[in-house]
Amino acid sequence: MKVHYINILLFALPLNILVRYQKIQSITPHHTPSHTPTTRLLCECEFYAPVNYDSDPEMKKVMENFNRQTSQRFHEYDERMKTTRQKCKDKCDKEIQKIILKDKLEKQMEQQLTTLETKITTDDIPTCICEKSMADKVEKGCLRCGYGLGTVAPTVGLIGSVAIDAWKEVATASAIDFATKAGIKAGIAKVIEKIKEISFVENYLKFIDWSNFINASNYKSIPGLVEAAKAAKTSTGKACTADSKEIVCSALSKGETWFTPAVRDGIEVTTTTTESVEKAAMGTIQNTTTTSTTAIIASVVTIIVIVLIMVIIYLILRYRRKKKMKRKLQYIKLLEE
Repeated sequence: MKVHYINILLFALPLNILVRYQKIQSITPHHTPSHTPTTRLLCECEFYAPVNYDSDPEMKKVMENFNRQTSQRFHEYDERMKTTRQKCKDKCDKEIQKIILKDKLEKQMEQQLTTLETKITTDDIPTCICEKSMADKVEKGCLRCGYGLGTVAPTVGLIGSVAIDAWKEVATASAIDFATKAGIKAGIAKVIEKIKEISFVENYLKFIDWSNFINASNYKSIPGLVEAAKAAKTSTGKACTADSKEIVCSALSKGETWFTPAVRDGIEVTTTTTESVEKAAMGTIQNTTTTSTTAIIASVVTIIVIVLIMVIIYLILRYRRKKKMKRKLQYIKLLEE
């Protein structure tokens, strides 16, 4: 009996739980959303068959979009790979060129070092003929010509000016001497002309050649002209004595009265002629000096311009040579690194 009671009690407990569970299931909460169960039938698998799958427009659109994006990404990847390959190729080419050039320089240095001997005499030294480039030759030539012409230019200006000044002094002295002689000659001619106009000379000494008796030493002096007239009278064979009564001798005793106008006119003509001749000669000298000075200045300016051009060419070529040497040194440093 005890066993049956225990079984009845144990059966009552699950029965009570089952009844309680059925009550809870019958109560539907208001906040719980309704859920429509999804049921699949076996016939729906026909939609995913290969024939229906390929003919579906949505699937076609999805596949086309996928293919387009995939091809675009592959294309971008190829472009990036091309750029990367080109960079790597350029870098490798540069490295290869550096290695080749370095090996070449090392071989050349080895060959040059092997050709050298430890004991070298003066007879063993060959005559070196350095082949210079045209730029180096032009640079050296411009430097030499610029140095030579730069030295010549001030010398030409200095020597030219000194020579012109010396020539001007000599020419001026010669012009003054020439003008003085021309004035004396004109003065003598004027004195002779005036003496021939004197009455007693015109009547009694008409055929006398006065140029033999009147010269530069006596044409401006009245006593000198009187002595010249007496000498001319003596040349006719009749000299004037102290007790001579001839008209010519009497007139000569009053020589100041007769020869004063001749002396005055002679001095005036001498002065005028000397000044005019000297002025003309000095004008010629001045023109010649100006022309020579202009020619010298033009020559000096031309030389200076040529020197400047050569200096500019030399500086340009020197700058290019230094730039080239600097580039070579940088390249050698790069190779050494």
